[in-house]
Amino acid sequence: MNEYVIKHGYKVAKPLYNLVEHEILPGTGIDAEIFWQSLANIFDEFTPKNEALLEIRQILQNKIDAWHIDPENQNFEQQKYQNFLIEIGYLVKEQGNFSISTSNVDEEVATVAGPQLVVPLMNARFALNAANARWGSLYDALYGTDVIDDSNSGEATKHYNPIRGERVQAYARQFLDDVLPLNQASHVDVINYQVVNGELAITLKNGQQVNLVNQEKFVAFKGEGKKPSAILFKNNGLHIEIKIDPSSPVAETDQATVADIILESALSTIQDCEDSIAAVDAEDKTAVYRNWLGLMKGDLCENIEKNGISITRQLNPDRTYKTPNNGELTLPGRSLLFIRNVGHLMTNNAILTSEGKEVPEGILDGLITTLISLHDLKGNSTFKNSRKGSIYIVKPKMHGPDEVAFSNELFTRIETYFGLAPNTIKMGIMDEERRTSANLKECIRAAKDRLAFINTGFLDRTGDEIHTSMQAGPMARKGLMKDEKWISAYENRNVRIGLQAGLKGKAQIGKGMWAIPDEMSNMLKDKIAHPQSGANCAWVPSPTAATLHVLHYHNINVADIQEAMLTKIDGNKYDDLTDLLTIPLLTNQNELTTIDIQHELDNNVQGLLGYVVRWIDHGTGCSKVPDIDNVGRMEDRATLRISSQHICNWLQHGVLSKEQVIESLKRMASVVDLQNITDTTYIPMAPDFDNNIAFKAAMDLIFKGKEQPSGYTEPLLHQRRQELKIITN
Repeated sequence: MNEYVIKHGYKVAKPLYNLVEHEILPGTGIDAEIFWQSLANIFDEFTPKNEALLEIRQILQNKIDAWHIDPENQNFEQQKYQNFLIEIGYLVKEQGNFSISTSNVDEEVATVAGPQLVVPLMNARFALNAANARWGSLYDALYGTDVIDDSNSGEATKHYNPIRGERVQAYARQFLDDVLPLNQASHVDVINYQVVNGELAITLKNGQQVNLVNQEKFVAFKGEGKKPSAILFKNNGLHIEIKIDPSSPVAETDQATVADIILESALSTIQDCEDSIAAVDAEDKTAVYRNWLGLMKGDLCENIEKNGISITRQLNPDRTYKTPNNGELTLPGRSLLFIRNVGHLMTNNAILTSEGKEVPEGILDGLITTLISLHDLKGNSTFKNSRKGSIYIVKPKMHGPDEVAFSNELFTRIETYFGLAPNTIKMGIMDEERRTSANLKECIRAAKDRLAFINTGFLDRTGDEIHTSMQAGPMARKGLMKDEKWISAYENRNVRIGLQAGLKGKAQIGKGMWAIPDEMSNMLKDKIAHPQSGANCAWVPSPTAATLHVLHYHNINVADIQEAMLTKIDGNKYDDLTDLLTIPLLTNQNELTTIDIQHELDNNVQGLLGYVVRWIDHGTGCSKVPDIDNVGRMEDRATLRISSQHICNWLQHGVLSKEQVIESLKRMASVVDLQNITDTTYIPMAPDFDNNIAFKAAMDLIFKGKEQPSGYTEPLLHQRRQELKIITN
């Protein structure tokens, strides 16, 4: 049990109290008593508002459920449905056009398009890796992934394989030809890159000297001009470094002694307090906050063992180059960091009211993560996160404009108490709940002075699509959801409405995660659609994926795409709300065979169990879990929400039986146990199902899933994780 310290009527868990008093507050300029008083005032003011908003969610859901059950609505009419949603306040009236007025936004958010990492903040090593993923090796990213063909002795071996290396070099040279073209020549034929009299001098193997088609793309270098160790270029706002090192084994086979191509990769990173972590109590929250503090103060480090060698991982310094005119160019060595707070639903025992009631976790996150961020604003670090003096907080799982307005008001109050200029805190809106995407324009308006980010989180969005229309009928198969009308309308509206609201040049319009981390070749084929759609950032699951995805932003100028879209959008009226609100129902249940149904169930169950067992037993919030076809997929609470709600929906409408689901759970538990057999810390679920907490959590998510608020998985996961922690502590 936690010990608590009483502060202004609230009970603060001792670990959090000590962290705030002894590690966070010193250096912020904020007096401890003033802070605790401010915290109490904010909880007094905002907790009732938070609770009222959650109540509205449930009232709306109850009305939607009742509408679908009503016999009068069995012959579904879209216009009648929309009128109903307006009548109950689910859909709000769109007001006139406007433009956001966000200021002091860093260029990584406002003007430069590129990949965005999302990483669990609870894991210090992952947090550091992501922060350092601003720069990545193209050679490493190609060599270690399926982008490069491994046939005819081209496998990625532990020791350098020169055959594969040659293929990597060829791929990289083609990239250089595409984005840094030479006049009537190819980078394949280059034997020397030099800087002479401030000009880039490129020599071919035939002795000819050539120039870049666009000489302005050459911006800086390292070393001596005639023997540079690196040449730096800039394309579409992104930097490319040709690394030259004759001593490198890789360069031995390269006539220009190029050892690597270093790309500016993850421009920004979301350090996540939410879906990718398992923070269920005061102890966990304190660990999360301590990692954010380490990032903001610049002293976070982690000792790791790699290939038998002890390594201390810490934040990378900035990168310094010489400019052609004998000046100096310094570029950020780290990704610009956002922090994703939790949403409005959950509470946490890190702070209790005088009556012993847990406080809303989202309010707590806003207070503590902003307090920590003051260290960056005040220069208490050798490093700088925001060079514009802003704090970037992503708010997930908000349902409609009133909830966005609530978060905006909360941030305003925090700024006032901490003595910050208005709108220092920038808000990122996750467009991942149905009521938000249906009212996106008004959601943006509610945060128009601090908005820095909108993003289509299609995974959670799919989960909410299923839960909201749970009573409408059986849903389409999970794998076919992306082919439904609503999702294309959802993705397109996000970009269109964002551009109409003036986000170009001021904020990010983001796209969702590539969820198959081992399939980088397919990612390169498919994810180019994101910049092509006008989105100026998109999520990737790893630093390697960021280095590969950035290739898309070199080949596509997103600013030009957005400008062309704006020209087309202006003056046109759009009626895509109907498509957005088209429920993705199973069109013909009779077409599903018994085998189809069982396969769908088993696949959902396998992913669910594979994720839940690690969440409950190890507190791992994000996992790569094999699906039924043994394809490793990134799973977090968003994907869990889809799987659990999909099974709930099919149970509700008789596609599945309870007995069938239980049989699948027990059978697939044995499969998941086998997948984890090499993990010495793993606790098998089979055959002792009745006493295995992780298995019981999986059962809860399915058989209690329909009653969970918005279909969220957090309440049940937290309950079971806490149960296990009590037993094992």
